[in-house]
Amino acid sequence: MDDRLLAEYLRRSYHAVDGLWFMMVEEDTSFEQALVLDNRVWAVMGKIQARKARELLDAPGNSPEELARCFALKLTGDGHAFTSAVEDGVVRFTIPQCPWLTLLRKSGREHLAATVSQTVCPTEGRAWAAEFGGYTFDLPQMACLGAAQCEMRFGR
Repeated sequence: MDDRLLAEYLRRSYHAVDGLWFMMVEEDTSFEQALVLDNRVWAVMGKIQARKARELLDAPGNSPEELARCFALKLTGDGHAFTSAVEDGVVRFTIPQCPWLTLLRKSGREHLAATVSQTVCPTEGRAWAAEFGGYTFDLPQMACLGAAQCEMRFGR
């Protein structure tokens, strides 16, 4: 079995379980409660992913270059197409197409994208920023809010 096929299988399973558990909690409680729990999950998941990326990429420091390499692994694992740049201590990722937004569109839940992304994406980014020694994190552009692409920035 080739690694590309296995990675795609695992990525699809990861995306599906994220959406399924959210919808099950929403069904049992409410959208608002599901979003609260989702946000808590992604705060911890960001820490787990950052720590594992550091280990896999042998990146023990907090340099912008190490952060860029590790976060690139995360975005690649999630199935994002992106470009990245490090300039003057700022790490910038430009994402022309988000697989999470694509999934919301396919499931007919695009109307929830702005609320979900404004909650979860900053939480996940801040978790990564904290794991790399106190960077700030912001999203000056978000596709879920109508921008042509997402832009994620980590700065000092």
